Amino acid sequence: MIPFGDFTFFGLLLYAVLPAILLGALGLLDRWGRWWMLLVTLGVLAVQFGGDLAIRPGFEVREIWIVLGYAAFQGIVARGFLRWKTRATFYLALGLALLPLVLAKGLPLIAPDTMFGFLGISYVTFRALDVVFSIHDRVVKTLPLTQYFAFLLFFPAISSGPIDRYRRFAQDWVKTRSRAEFFDDLDFAVARTFRGFLYKFIIAALIHTYWLAPASKQAGALPQLSLLYAETLYLFFDFAGYSAFAIGLGRLFGIRTPENFAAPFLARNIRDFWTRWHISLSFWFRDHIHMRFLLAAAKGKWFGGKHTANYVGLFLTFGLMGLWHGLELRFVIYGAYHAVLLCGYDWFSRWNKTAKIWGDGPLWRAGNIVLTFHAFAFGIMIFNGHLTPKVPPRQEIVVDFCDSRTVAGIVWDRAQPEERPTVDIYVDFVWVARVRADEYREDLRHRGMGDGRHAFSYAFGKEVRSGRMHTIEVRLTGREGFVRGTPTDIHSPRDEENR
Repeated sequence: MIPFGDFTFFGLLLYAVLPAILLGALGLLDRWGRWWMLLVTLGVLAVQFGGDLAIRPGFEVREIWIVLGYAAFQGIVARGFLRWKTRATFYLALGLALLPLVLAKGLPLIAPDTMFGFLGISYVTFRALDVVFSIHDRVVKTLPLTQYFAFLLFFPAISSGPIDRYRRFAQDWVKTRSRAEFFDDLDFAVARTFRGFLYKFIIAALIHTYWLAPASKQAGALPQLSLLYAETLYLFFDFAGYSAFAIGLGRLFGIRTPENFAAPFLARNIRDFWTRWHISLSFWFRDHIHMRFLLAAAKGKWFGGKHTANYVGLFLTFGLMGLWHGLELRFVIYGAYHAVLLCGYDWFSRWNKTAKIWGDGPLWRAGNIVLTFHAFAFGIMIFNGHLTPKVPPRQEIVVDFCDSRTVAGIVWDRAQPEERPTVDIYVDFVWVARVRADEYREDLRHRGMGDGRHAFSYAFGKEVRSGRMHTIEVRLTGREGFVRGTPTDIHSPRDEENR
C-alpha cells in the first residue's frame, strides 16, 4: 500500500489519529504519546510493507522483515560508530550505511531478475547518514534506541520525505506540550491535510487527467511544449501534496517535520530555486556534501582558483543527487545540468556587478522568475527521459485489450526469445486462471519479437458480467511483485443470463 496514495490509506490512518487526538485532548499525550507513535509506526509499516518481495524468481520475502532488518542493521552501524569513533570507522560507517541503498540501486543492473530494498529506502538512508555525520561532528553523543528507530522509521515521511535531521527530531521527541499547544498543532495538522487533498487529489489529479495524459500521447513541437508545463506542474502539486500530508500528520504527534517547498516557482534565479524546492533534500546535500567538500578543499589547498572549489563541489553535489534518483543516464545528465546552471549563474551574477547588463526592476524580476521556471522545467524533461535515448526493457508484459468478456496481451523477454511463459489472471485480486503466452500475432513478428508467438488471451466466465466494476490484473507466473501488467478497471454489463 502506497502512503497517502488513496483513501483506503487515510481510512486506516483514522485508527492512529483518533486515539492521538483523544490523548491530546485529555492531556495524556506527553505520557503516552511517544509509545503510541511507536506502536502506530509498527502498525503502519506492517500494513504498508505487508506484501512479499521477490528477491529472485521463486524466492520471496515479506517486505516488513526487510524494513526491520534494515533498521536493525543501521542501528548497529550507528551505535558501533558511536562506541568507536575514529577516522577509519567514520568512513567504514558511511560505507556500511550506504550499502543497502547501493544494493537496491545496483543489483537490478547486474542481475535483472534480482530486487532488493523497499519503498522509501533512499529517504531512510539519508536519515541514517545524518546520524553518522552528527556523531562524527560530535553533536550527537547518545543514541537511545527507541528515539533512533522512531526517527529512522517515522511513518508519515518514510516513503517520500521530507528528510529530517536527527538533532532537530530529538528535540521534538523529548519536548512536552500543553493542551493549548496540542490544539494549535491539531489546527495546523488539519489545515495541512486539507492542503494535501487540494494539491494531490484535486489539482494534480486534474492536471494528470485533462492535460498530462493527453499531451503525452501526442507528437510535435507544441504538444512537447505543453508536456513540459504539464509535467512540471503535476510534479509540484503531487509531491507538495505528499509533503503536506507528512508535515501535518507529524505535527499531530508533536514532530515539526521540516518544510519541503516555499513557493519555488517565484524563485528569481536557480540558486534561489534550490532554497525553495525539495528543501530538505537540497539542504541535506548542501550541508553534508557541498560544505564538507569546500572545507576539505580549503584545508588541503586542492585548487588554486578562487571559485574552482565551489564549482567542483557543485558538480559533485548535484552529480550525487542525480545518482541518488537512479543510475540511468538521464539522472546523471539531470544532475550535471543543474550544476552547469548554478555555476553559470554564479559566474554571470559576479560579472553583471560590473557590466550591469541585467537590471533589477519589476520587469527584470518578472523575467527572472519566468526564465528560472523554464530552466527547471527543461530539467524535468531530462529527468523524465524525454531527451535521452530510451533503452528498451528486457521484459514487456502488456495488456492491450480488456473488456467484460476477454483480456489479451503480450509477454516478451528479449533475453529469452524462445521462452513461452505463463501469466496468471486475477479478477478483483482473486486468481482465476493461468494461460500460456504462446499465441501467434503477425504484428509481433514484424516488430522483431521472435517468431511472433508471444501473445495470450483469456475469455472470462459469467462472474465478471455482473453489472458492476471489476479490477482485472495480469501477473507473470512466479514473479509476484516483480513484473505485472497494469491493473485495469472495467465496468461490466449485466449478462442477460444472470438477471
